[in-house]
Amino acid sequence: MAGLLPASVFAQADSTGLDLTNANLSQVINYALKNKPGVKQALIDQEIGERDIKSALSGWLPQINADANFNHNLKQQVNALTTNGETSYITFGTKNTSALTLQADQQFLNAGLIQASKSAKYYRQQYSQTAENVKINTIVEVSKAFYDILTSQEQFKIIAENIARLEKQFRDAKAQYEVGLVDKTDYQRAQISLSNSKADQKRTQELLKYKYAYLKSLIGYKPEKDLSLAFNNEAMEQNVLVDTAQVLNHQNRIEYRLLQTQRELQHISTSYNKLAYMPKLSGFVNYSWNYMANDFSKLYDQSFPGAIVGLKLNIPIFQGGKRTQEIRKSQLLEKRIDLDLENSKNQINSQYEQAMATYKASLNDWRTAHGNVDISKQVYGTIKLQYDEGIKTYLDLMTAESDLRTAQLNYLNALYTLLSAKLDVQQALGTITITQ
Repeated sequence: MAGLLPASVFAQADSTGLDLTNANLSQVINYALKNKPGVKQALIDQEIGERDIKSALSGWLPQINADANFNHNLKQQVNALTTNGETSYITFGTKNTSALTLQADQQFLNAGLIQASKSAKYYRQQYSQTAENVKINTIVEVSKAFYDILTSQEQFKIIAENIARLEKQFRDAKAQYEVGLVDKTDYQRAQISLSNSKADQKRTQELLKYKYAYLKSLIGYKPEKDLSLAFNNEAMEQNVLVDTAQVLNHQNRIEYRLLQTQRELQHISTSYNKLAYMPKLSGFVNYSWNYMANDFSKLYDQSFPGAIVGLKLNIPIFQGGKRTQEIRKSQLLEKRIDLDLENSKNQINSQYEQAMATYKASLNDWRTAHGNVDISKQVYGTIKLQYDEGIKTYLDLMTAESDLRTAQLNYLNALYTLLSAKLDVQQALGTITITQ
């Protein structure tokens, strides 16, 4: 049960087509990390983000375009030409013209592309951290659902054992009543206790169906497929301890690192708004094939090529104060994220203290419940012998039976609470990581 309470979970190959039979916690988590729709969406978002980055950076590469046109002049342009005081009128051009132009543009200086280059690293980091956050939450949710099912399964076994004892006591009490050794009340009390236990068994059985359905929905498992879990009680008990002396480091929390990444991206955005004062410089080269003729059938018989190479410089001078306002707005957003970081620290501290306090209290409850089970078994065994000898009444036996069952169920609930509390502590410390 190396993956029972994992600080590190190793994701395996996609197991969409596999049935989870007698699956341990590590196998269930690995399945969830590959098949849960929320995890798949996070990975798709990460891939979409990578495409956005590459799309933004593509502006640094040459941009090549081809243009073609055809024009038919319904009325050709006439211009006046004056020579030695005499004016004559000349018709320019031809009835049909056509052109094909191939042009390549290259950016040399562009504030938007500079921002894209600087922010690419942090966007990749943000997408990766978002996916990691989804996976960590998945591990915690799946683990708690797994422990909840195992707790209910053990409760079902305890109730079944209790029913077996009660059925024997019911038969014994009925036999003693029939021969006149005891009155009718012992027999009736046994019947009531047996009915209540069977009702508890039915309730637990129905709740297990829901809990299995909930776990299937968490891990992306088809509802119609069979799912069965395997666990080791002793191994589970051995993995309840956590080092309570660990020092809280905010950098270990994925939520805090996400905010830091957002802070870097916002800082780059501020720099970009300052670069908006910078001119844009680009170069271009084109080659064109021009055609002209009055007769359309002869339009493409001869071409008149042309070529141009040049530079284009655009200097922004005044935009009504827009750039200044954008810079100030971006600076305010930086301050806001700084406050988010400060607030996140406070929340992480509070979450850690709550998780640690809950864990320590749950650990004490679990140890107490463990001791109560041992004592209750001894008490029940002693009273059972005394009842068989006629020393104790049937009411004493029923009370001992009820105390034993209550102690056993309390122990299971305490174990589940403790395992959940340990997960909360690990999440608060940021020690749940995913290695693929």
